[in-house]
This record gives sequence, C-alpha cells and structure tokens, in this order.
Amino acid sequence: QAQVVESGGGLVQPGGSLRLSCTASGTIFTVGAMGWHRQPPGKERELVATITSSGSTNYADSVKGRFTISRDNAKKMVYLQMNTLEPEDTAVYYCYANLRRSGVDAPRGYWGQGTQVTVSS
Repeated sequence: QAQVVESGGGLVQPGGSLRLSCTASGTIFTVGAMGWHRQPPGKERELVATITSSGSTNYADSVKGRFTISRDNAKKMVYLQMNTLEPEDTAVYYCYANLRRSGVDAPRGYWGQGTQVTVSS
C-alpha cells in the first residue's frame, strides 16, 4: 500500500506565509512528478504547481512569484512555500504524487486527503 499525506495548513493573515509539506510513504519503487492542487470554496479543483523528479517546475499564473514548490527525493517529500498570501488563496490544498509500487507496475497518481488554508484578517 502507498499513501500521500499533507501537513502545514492553517489560518494566516493576508500578506503572510505558510509552508505545506507532503510525504509519500508505504511500498514505493519510484516517485515521479509531484505537485499541489487546490479547491477554493464553491469552485473546482485547480492546479497550483508541479515538480518533476529532476526538479523542473510549473506554476499556475495566479501564484507565480509568490509560491515555490520544491522536493526532497531521498525523503519522498514535496513542499509548497506560500508567500504574500491573499484571501483568494483560501482553499483546501491537495498533494499529488505519481508513484510506482514495483518495477513491473505502471505509475499511477495518488492524492492526499487535503489540508485547509485560510487567508483572512
């Protein structure tokens, strides 16, 4: 079994910062691309940022210059540093990891359970 678990959400004032963490654990052969999506209240889930196993990154336009995604391959972790937060960043943030559980298994996507980020004064 494999799983992905997020941590680090919470309440922060506009202009503040938060760092989200995500760990992939269990029976894992390789970890491919990892990333973060979010679902604002009443809206559909949207891409925030992704990072490949070699470190190439991609960001949604709405977070470019404010958010930074990074990963630690040895620890099977991905991080999202969020700066200059705005009320519009309020959402449930979901971690995603593309995992292979063995050398013969095809990679498949795993989602975390989500962590709430609320930006409000």
